[in-house]
Amino acid sequence: MHRITVIGGGFAGLTAAITAAEAGAKVTVHEAHHTLGGRARTAEGPYRTNEGPHALYNGGPHWAWLRQRDLIGPLAPLPALEATRLRLRHQGTLRRTPPFAMLKLLRRSAREAPVDVDFLTWATEQAGEEAARAAAHYCAVALFHHDPGALSAAFVQERLRRATKLPPEAHYPRGGWGALIGRMAARAWNLGVRMETLSRVDTLPTDTPVVVATSLDAARRLLGDDSLTWPSGRTTLVDLAVRTRRGDAFAVCDLDSPGWIERFTAQDRSLAPAGEQLVQGQIPIGPHETKADGVARAEQLLDLAFEGWRERVTWRREAVANGRTGAVDLPGTSWRDRPAIDRGDGVYLAGDQVAAPGVLSEVSFNSALTAVSLALGRHTLDLKQA
Repeated sequence: MHRITVIGGGFAGLTAAITAAEAGAKVTVHEAHHTLGGRARTAEGPYRTNEGPHALYNGGPHWAWLRQRDLIGPLAPLPALEATRLRLRHQGTLRRTPPFAMLKLLRRSAREAPVDVDFLTWATEQAGEEAARAAAHYCAVALFHHDPGALSAAFVQERLRRATKLPPEAHYPRGGWGALIGRMAARAWNLGVRMETLSRVDTLPTDTPVVVATSLDAARRLLGDDSLTWPSGRTTLVDLAVRTRRGDAFAVCDLDSPGWIERFTAQDRSLAPAGEQLVQGQIPIGPHETKADGVARAEQLLDLAFEGWRERVTWRREAVANGRTGAVDLPGTSWRDRPAIDRGDGVYLAGDQVAAPGVLSEVSFNSALTAVSLALGRHTLDLKQA
């Protein structure tokens, strides 16, 4: 029987553990934190926040994999009335629709964007600068990056299409992502996976293949490999609980600069106490900006979309997510150029910044399956299950 060690008990680590155990391997998971989940943890009540806005996209391979194993669980559908309360800030005011020229970039017939040109340059040629900047800023919901227009046009176009698709691909597990992680952990446990929390690994084991399913920074330190770097985002996260008021927006997207704020209790009232609403926002900030800069921009959006929110606040939290928001591809690069999954000597990487395709958590999922396939020497592992 194969033995595999998985370091990291987040979404990638649990995907790797379940996949390996289903293939007959004996698996041990080491998680440094006292709970599993990584960035997919949901805070314990009364305000059940994720680490920034989270959504589960149904257009990727992980959706089918999770559904086949009955791991998605109950979803929190967005009521039709709430769906009409998406607002866009453009030229300083709120509106219900994007600039007309931006729609050119959303058509199915739109040209495929190149990898080696930045999105702003390419999109300006297609629809004009105003529409190009608006589209780039809209993509912040799936990028957490302060300047999406400077990234690879092909990279941004894929995320723009996925984020604006109708009907929407985004879905919300009831109770937050932590509920999904709980089901994955139970599945792993029932398969015989040994899961050790508060178990920090400082030295790689040499007797089994190892899947390192941590952040890229943690993997770089653990492996002592300075080449394990890749651009990511830096984002101010703002979480609020406010007393309920009719007329609040469901979400507000900033088309003047990157930023997104969403009222998560619009679809899942269990995330906050009765009579309160949970609002989570992410405002990407540049290298020389501070958390306060991001908070100030978040407050501008709140002033526009959540009337009287300051007097209604019952709880508030702010943080900066630095390099914890997935990979971004610069012009001339793609996911194939990111750090390779196979590091040699029986060590494999999994996570959202390594060489695997997909959007958001799909990268973690795809890299985890590839890592397990390589670790088991099972190139015939049926990845069609994904």
